[in-house]
Amino acid sequence: MPRILPALALAAIATFLLILPGAASAASSCPGAGARPTAANAAQVGQATLCLLNRQRAAHGLPRLHAHPSLARAARSYAQLMVRQRFFDHVSPSGSTMSQRIRRTRYLRGVRGWSLGENLAWGAGASAAPASIVRAWMRSPGHRRNILDGTFREVGIGIVPGAPTGTPGGATYVNEFGRRS
Repeated sequence: MPRILPALALAAIATFLLILPGAASAASSCPGAGARPTAANAAQVGQATLCLLNRQRAAHGLPRLHAHPSLARAARSYAQLMVRQRFFDHVSPSGSTMSQRIRRTRYLRGVRGWSLGENLAWGAGASAAPASIVRAWMRSPGHRRNILDGTFREVGIGIVPGAPTGTPGGATYVNEFGRRS
């Protein structure tokens, strides 16, 4: 049976996150965790984000998330759309929802049961680094719930330079969490 996070949790996840400078930890064993996202380092920053998410899960005895290309495509496209159209919400101005965007990738094709979740964030300057973003998510109950949801096994990470507000030096993050059965 399909499962999407309850509306209250999704509302909490949609909360605007402007992370304060200096939030990134100096010491992280995930390469690129302190990097500011650019087009040139997008792959490294995405890997750092996945590493940080998996460190949080490991600290709570949960299995690792595995990158899934369909979820990554949905996440990247949505992050690009938010920057291009200057909005920040789980529902696009045209009305598309997380589950609709993920269905278009065929991630859910042929499955009987599934679970989905989505985290959004953006930051500018040092606050756009993966360590700052993941730290902010872990301090937010709705975001933390997605990261530590033991039913999720796969994730798509979309990180694009630019902020939905047009703030210089910003980056926008979308994580699409999933499990199929």
